[in-house]
Amino acid sequence: MNREPLFNVPTVVAALVAIMALINAIFQYALAPEQQELVLKLFAFIPARYDASIFPYPGGFAGNLWTFVTYSFLHASWMHFGVNAIWFLPFGSAVARRFGTWRFLAFFAVTAAAGAAMHLATHAGEQYPMIGASAAISGTMAAAMRFAFQRGGPLGMLRTNDEDAYRVPALPLSGVLRDARVLLFLAVWFGVNIVFGVGTFPSLTGGETVAWQAHIGGFLAGLLLFAWFDPAPDLPQYDDSTAMRS
Repeated sequence: MNREPLFNVPTVVAALVAIMALINAIFQYALAPEQQELVLKLFAFIPARYDASIFPYPGGFAGNLWTFVTYSFLHASWMHFGVNAIWFLPFGSAVARRFGTWRFLAFFAVTAAAGAAMHLATHAGEQYPMIGASAAISGTMAAAMRFAFQRGGPLGMLRTNDEDAYRVPALPLSGVLRDARVLLFLAVWFGVNIVFGVGTFPSLTGGETVAWQAHIGGFLAGLLLFAWFDPAPDLPQYDDSTAMRS
Protein backbone atom coordinates (compact mmCIF):
# COMPACT_ATOMS: atom_id res chain seq x y z
CA MET A 1 0.00 0.00 0.00
CA ASN A 2 1.35 3.41 -0.92
CA ARG A 3 1.81 5.91 1.86
CA GLU A 4 0.01 9.22 1.62
CA PRO A 5 2.28 11.86 0.06
CA LEU A 6 1.99 14.10 3.12
CA PHE A 7 3.85 11.53 5.20
CA ASN A 8 6.16 10.32 2.44
CA VAL A 9 8.92 12.92 2.79
CA PRO A 10 11.94 12.17 0.57
CA THR A 11 15.07 11.18 2.47
CA VAL A 12 17.03 14.20 1.23
CA VAL A 13 14.40 16.63 2.52
CA ALA A 14 14.09 14.85 5.87
CA ALA A 15 17.88 14.82 6.19
CA LEU A 16 18.19 18.56 5.48
CA VAL A 17 15.50 19.37 8.05
CA ALA A 18 17.19 17.12 10.62
CA ILE A 19 20.59 18.73 9.99
CA MET A 20 19.10 22.21 10.38
CA ALA A 21 17.39 21.16 13.62
CA LEU A 22 20.61 19.68 15.00
CA ILE A 23 22.60 22.78 14.08
CA ASN A 24 19.99 25.00 15.70
CA ALA A 25 20.01 22.91 18.88
CA ILE A 26 23.80 23.12 19.12
CA PHE A 27 23.77 26.84 18.36
CA GLN A 28 21.03 27.62 20.88
CA TYR A 29 22.04 25.36 23.78
CA ALA A 30 25.68 24.28 23.48
CA LEU A 31 27.46 27.51 22.55
CA ALA A 32 28.34 30.49 24.69
CA PRO A 33 27.47 33.95 23.29
CA GLU A 34 31.02 34.57 22.09
CA GLN A 35 31.02 31.18 20.36
CA GLN A 36 27.69 31.98 18.70
CA GLU A 37 29.17 35.21 17.41
CA LEU A 38 32.16 33.34 15.97
CA VAL A 39 29.84 30.84 14.24
CA LEU A 40 27.90 33.71 12.68
CA LYS A 41 31.09 35.33 11.45
CA LEU A 42 32.27 32.02 9.99
CA PHE A 43 29.08 30.65 8.43
CA ALA A 44 26.41 33.37 8.20
CA PHE A 45 26.23 35.54 5.09
CA ILE A 46 27.69 38.96 5.89
CA PRO A 47 27.87 41.53 3.04
CA ALA A 48 30.73 43.34 4.83
CA ARG A 49 32.97 40.35 3.99
CA TYR A 50 33.17 41.65 0.44
CA ASP A 51 34.12 45.23 1.32
CA ALA A 52 37.89 45.60 1.24
CA SER A 53 37.73 48.66 3.49
CA ILE A 54 36.27 46.62 6.39
CA PHE A 55 38.29 44.33 8.66
CA PRO A 56 38.67 40.76 7.36
CA TYR A 57 36.32 38.04 8.59
CA PRO A 58 37.41 34.55 9.70
CA GLY A 59 37.43 31.96 6.94
CA GLY A 60 39.21 34.13 4.40
CA PHE A 61 38.54 33.55 0.70
CA ALA A 62 37.02 30.10 1.35
CA GLY A 63 34.60 31.67 3.79
CA ASN A 64 33.64 34.19 1.13
CA LEU A 65 32.49 31.22 -0.95
CA TRP A 66 30.96 28.77 1.53
CA THR A 67 28.86 31.40 3.32
CA PHE A 68 26.77 31.77 0.15
CA VAL A 69 25.27 28.41 1.18
CA THR A 70 26.10 27.73 4.83
CA TYR A 71 24.00 30.63 6.09
CA SER A 72 20.91 28.68 5.05
CA PHE A 73 21.57 26.01 7.71
CA LEU A 74 21.55 28.50 10.60
CA HIS A 75 18.40 29.91 12.20
CA ALA A 76 17.72 32.67 14.68
CA SER A 77 15.33 30.67 16.87
CA TRP A 78 13.17 27.57 17.00
CA MET A 79 10.27 29.66 15.70
CA HIS A 80 12.36 30.72 12.72
CA PHE A 81 13.38 27.10 12.07
CA GLY A 82 9.83 25.81 12.54
CA VAL A 83 8.26 28.25 10.09
CA ASN A 84 10.89 27.43 7.48
CA ALA A 85 10.45 23.68 8.02
CA ILE A 86 6.67 23.97 7.57
CA TRP A 87 7.16 25.60 4.16
CA PHE A 88 10.08 23.39 3.15
CA LEU A 89 8.48 20.00 3.80
CA PRO A 90 5.68 20.17 1.19
CA PHE A 91 7.41 22.20 -1.53
CA GLY A 92 10.85 20.69 -1.01
CA SER A 93 9.36 17.21 -1.10
CA ALA A 94 7.57 17.84 -4.39
CA VAL A 95 10.71 19.21 -6.06
CA ALA A 96 12.97 16.50 -4.59
CA ARG A 97 10.70 13.78 -5.99
CA ARG A 98 11.03 15.30 -9.44
CA PHE A 99 14.73 16.20 -9.39
CA GLY A 100 16.20 13.33 -7.39
CA THR A 101 18.64 13.63 -4.50
CA TRP A 102 21.75 15.08 -6.13
CA ARG A 103 19.97 17.47 -8.46
CA PHE A 104 17.88 18.67 -5.53
CA LEU A 105 20.93 19.31 -3.36
CA ALA A 106 22.53 21.29 -6.19
CA PHE A 107 19.28 23.20 -6.67
CA PHE A 108 19.11 23.99 -2.93
CA ALA A 109 22.68 25.32 -3.01
CA VAL A 110 22.15 27.42 -6.15
CA THR A 111 18.94 29.03 -4.91
CA ALA A 112 20.50 29.72 -1.51
CA ALA A 113 23.46 31.35 -3.27
CA ALA A 114 21.13 33.37 -5.49
CA GLY A 115 19.35 34.66 -2.40
CA ALA A 116 22.68 35.64 -0.85
CA ALA A 117 23.75 37.37 -4.07
CA MET A 118 20.54 39.42 -4.14
CA HIS A 119 21.04 40.31 -0.48
CA LEU A 120 24.62 41.37 -1.18
CA ALA A 121 23.52 43.53 -4.10
CA THR A 122 21.01 45.38 -1.91
CA HIS A 123 23.00 45.50 1.36
CA ALA A 124 26.58 46.17 0.25
CA GLY A 125 28.94 46.66 3.20
CA GLU A 126 26.35 45.73 5.81
CA GLN A 127 27.75 43.97 8.89
CA TYR A 128 24.52 42.26 9.97
CA PRO A 129 24.68 38.49 9.29
CA MET A 130 21.89 36.89 7.29
CA ILE A 131 20.81 33.36 8.25
CA GLY A 132 17.94 31.03 7.41
CA ALA A 133 16.84 28.69 4.63
CA SER A 134 14.09 30.98 3.32
CA ALA A 135 15.82 31.85 0.04
CA ALA A 136 16.30 28.19 -0.90
CA ILE A 137 12.76 27.40 0.25
CA SER A 138 11.48 30.22 -1.94
CA GLY A 139 13.36 28.56 -4.79
CA THR A 140 11.55 25.27 -4.19
CA MET A 141 8.22 27.09 -4.18
CA ALA A 142 9.00 28.65 -7.56
CA ALA A 143 10.17 25.32 -8.99
CA ALA A 144 7.07 23.50 -7.73
CA MET A 145 4.94 26.15 -9.38
CA ARG A 146 6.33 25.03 -12.74
CA PHE A 147 4.74 21.56 -12.51
CA ALA A 148 2.66 21.01 -9.37
CA PHE A 149 -0.54 22.61 -10.74
CA GLN A 150 -0.40 20.84 -14.10
CA ARG A 151 -2.97 18.29 -15.20
CA GLY A 152 -2.10 15.10 -13.33
CA GLY A 153 0.38 16.93 -11.11
CA PRO A 154 0.49 16.69 -7.30
CA LEU A 155 -1.66 19.83 -6.85
CA GLY A 156 -3.70 19.60 -10.03
CA MET A 157 -7.44 18.99 -10.09
CA LEU A 158 -6.85 15.62 -11.74
CA ARG A 159 -3.95 14.69 -9.47
CA THR A 160 -2.81 11.17 -8.66
CA ASN A 161 -0.93 9.82 -5.66
CA ASP A 162 1.88 8.02 -7.47
CA GLU A 163 5.31 9.22 -8.56
CA ASP A 164 4.01 9.99 -12.07
CA ALA A 165 2.34 13.07 -10.57
CA TYR A 166 5.81 14.57 -10.11
CA ARG A 167 6.87 13.84 -13.68
CA VAL A 168 4.19 15.72 -15.58
CA PRO A 169 5.28 18.15 -18.31
CA ALA A 170 6.48 21.42 -16.80
CA LEU A 171 4.84 24.76 -17.46
CA PRO A 172 7.19 26.86 -19.63
CA LEU A 173 8.13 30.36 -18.58
CA SER A 174 5.93 31.74 -21.35
CA GLY A 175 2.93 30.13 -19.68
CA VAL A 176 3.63 31.16 -16.09
CA LEU A 177 1.75 34.45 -16.33
CA ARG A 178 -1.16 32.91 -18.26
CA ASP A 179 -2.19 30.37 -15.64
CA ALA A 180 -4.64 31.74 -13.07
CA ARG A 181 -3.57 29.20 -10.44
CA VAL A 182 0.06 30.19 -10.80
CA LEU A 183 -0.83 33.87 -10.58
CA LEU A 184 -2.79 33.20 -7.39
CA PHE A 185 0.21 31.33 -5.99
CA LEU A 186 2.46 34.28 -6.83
CA ALA A 187 0.08 36.70 -5.13
CA VAL A 188 -0.07 34.57 -1.99
CA TRP A 189 3.70 34.11 -1.93
CA PHE A 190 4.46 37.80 -2.23
CA GLY A 191 1.71 38.62 0.26
CA VAL A 192 3.03 36.22 2.88
CA ASN A 193 6.59 37.33 2.24
CA ILE A 194 5.76 41.00 2.73
CA VAL A 195 3.20 40.81 5.53
CA PHE A 196 4.61 38.07 7.73
CA GLY A 197 8.28 38.29 6.78
CA VAL A 198 8.98 34.54 6.55
CA GLY A 199 12.76 34.27 7.17
CA THR A 200 14.72 36.72 9.29
CA PHE A 201 18.34 37.43 10.03
CA PRO A 202 19.72 38.47 13.41
CA SER A 203 22.28 41.18 14.01
CA LEU A 204 25.21 40.65 16.31
CA THR A 205 23.48 43.01 18.73
CA GLY A 206 20.32 40.94 18.85
CA GLY A 207 17.99 42.83 16.53
CA GLU A 208 16.11 41.15 13.69
CA THR A 209 15.10 42.23 10.20
CA VAL A 210 13.39 40.44 7.32
CA ALA A 211 15.76 39.54 4.46
CA TRP A 212 13.04 39.80 1.84
CA GLN A 213 15.44 40.58 -1.01
CA ALA A 214 17.08 37.18 -0.47
CA HIS A 215 13.68 35.51 -0.75
CA ILE A 216 13.14 37.18 -4.11
CA GLY A 217 16.61 36.15 -5.29
CA GLY A 218 15.96 32.52 -4.38
CA PHE A 219 12.49 32.58 -5.89
CA LEU A 220 13.66 34.03 -9.20
CA ALA A 221 16.50 31.51 -9.39
CA GLY A 222 14.08 28.63 -8.78
CA LEU A 223 11.71 29.94 -11.42
CA LEU A 224 14.25 30.81 -14.11
CA LEU A 225 16.77 27.98 -13.59
CA PHE A 226 14.23 25.18 -13.22
CA ALA A 227 15.14 23.66 -16.60
CA TRP A 228 18.79 23.30 -15.55
CA PHE A 229 17.83 20.76 -12.92
CA ASP A 230 14.74 19.15 -14.38
CA PRO A 231 15.71 15.57 -15.27
CA ALA A 232 12.84 15.11 -17.71
CA PRO A 233 13.52 17.20 -20.84
CA ASP A 234 12.15 14.34 -22.97
CA LEU A 235 8.65 14.64 -21.52
CA PRO A 236 5.94 16.01 -23.83
CA GLN A 237 5.81 19.78 -23.99
CA TYR A 238 3.05 21.55 -22.12
CA ASP A 239 0.16 22.21 -24.47
CA ASP A 240 -1.40 25.57 -23.69
CA SER A 241 -4.44 24.72 -25.80
CA THR A 242 -5.38 21.84 -23.51
CA ALA A 243 -4.79 23.73 -20.28
CA MET A 244 -7.57 23.65 -17.75
CA ARG A 245 -8.85 27.19 -17.38
CA SER A 246 -9.98 28.63 -14.09
